[in-house]
Amino acid sequence: MVFSSLLFLFRYLPVVLLLYYIVPRAYRNAVLFFMSLIFYAWGEPVYILLMLFSTVVDYVNGRFVDYYIKKGQRSKAKIFVILAVIINLSLLGFFKYTDFVIDIINKVAGGSLTPLSLALPIGISFYTFQTMSYTIDIYRGDATVQKNIISFGAYVTLFPQLIAGPIIQYNQVDKQLKSRRETVGQFAYGIQRFVIGLGKKVLLANNIGLLWDNINAMNIENVPILTAWIGILAFAFQIYFDFSGYSDMAIGLGHMFGFTFLENFNYPYISKSITEFWRRWHISLSSWFRDYVYIPLGGSRKGLGKQIRNIFIVWLLTGIWHGASMNFLYWGLYFAVLLMVEKIFLLRYLEKAPAWVARIYAMFFILLGWVIFAFDNVSRGKAYFAAMFGGLNNSFINTDTLYLLYNNGILLIILILASSGVITKLVKKKMEKVTIPTTIISNIFYLLILFLSVAYLVDASYNPFLYFRF
Repeated sequence: MVFSSLLFLFRYLPVVLLLYYIVPRAYRNAVLFFMSLIFYAWGEPVYILLMLFSTVVDYVNGRFVDYYIKKGQRSKAKIFVILAVIINLSLLGFFKYTDFVIDIINKVAGGSLTPLSLALPIGISFYTFQTMSYTIDIYRGDATVQKNIISFGAYVTLFPQLIAGPIIQYNQVDKQLKSRRETVGQFAYGIQRFVIGLGKKVLLANNIGLLWDNINAMNIENVPILTAWIGILAFAFQIYFDFSGYSDMAIGLGHMFGFTFLENFNYPYISKSITEFWRRWHISLSSWFRDYVYIPLGGSRKGLGKQIRNIFIVWLLTGIWHGASMNFLYWGLYFAVLLMVEKIFLLRYLEKAPAWVARIYAMFFILLGWVIFAFDNVSRGKAYFAAMFGGLNNSFINTDTLYLLYNNGILLIILILASSGVITKLVKKKMEKVTIPTTIISNIFYLLILFLSVAYLVDASYNPFLYFRF
């Protein structure tokens, strides 16, 4: 079940909201827990057991960590933190990377090991990182222990951000799990935010995704240079509006249930450096690696050499986190190198350069990174690079390129404006004074987006879910 489906919009969500608000406040976490299990079970009922196992393991380890911390025995508390991390990473590694490792062994050593071909539990990368943050936060004193296992289960399984993020660290919702107050204003904002996210996903990401799929399906050797660049630009827009749309929907749903989740995207394509890009893109993942890997390794506190080492480790892990394929490893290392170069000397030149020069530099390398990310088949990715730079003796443009531009030109302009924040700034400026006319216009705008999104879902057969690999 995905947010951008009629089943979710008109059956599941109304039932959950009704149950949530009719039960006494003391039972609302229980409603979220059990209804979130149903949400997850809709696609993978067997793997509910895995999620429940992770929930119980981290709940028990968290209690032990808290117990020994209060007794002043931090060394014993650390044992249970390490145990929780090992169990969580072992589960993630087994289900996500076993076949990847087997494939490498077969290729390098000439073995004939048979892949397990296990179905990847949806969202395991997200909820594994969340559950690990729990015991670590308790050990650090950043959060208090959750003694109610149902409330802790609600945190682990919380359906708004379960399968596509953002990654919620336990310290960010510790107090909200124990006491939160839902308000009409908060609920109204949640609806607005959800509708915006739905529109991003259904009206923008899905439509530009069709363009990317069409270009990606072409014989790469015959793809003109400009068509190849249009294709990877389309992929960049698809993944941004899809992912940020899901994040908006998750944040909106959180508000409907009284939670405040941190932002996950902040117009990353206007960045003036790769460093800035990763402060704006998938903020919850970058924050997780910063708080639980980069800073514990020493961050930037122990000299440039150690900082470069830490960047390398973080981005090696970031690449692998995204998927069990060599292209994700290369993608992580690619950004590690760019960030290292910026850290060593390039950032100071970018800061002095005209803004348009810095933005072109950043967008150029971001697009190259998306080529690496987009192709699980590394050889096909190399061929696509060659097509982009004329390495296949391909033409610069042909009639198919003009046809694609003619049919998608307006959509591309809308995507450029929307991803740059121009549309948002214009709307905010026009609506900064809350009056009856502006309120009416605003509500009509949200209703129109909802109507168009639902109309699209009724007729469309193209509604991809990009997060199965996570």
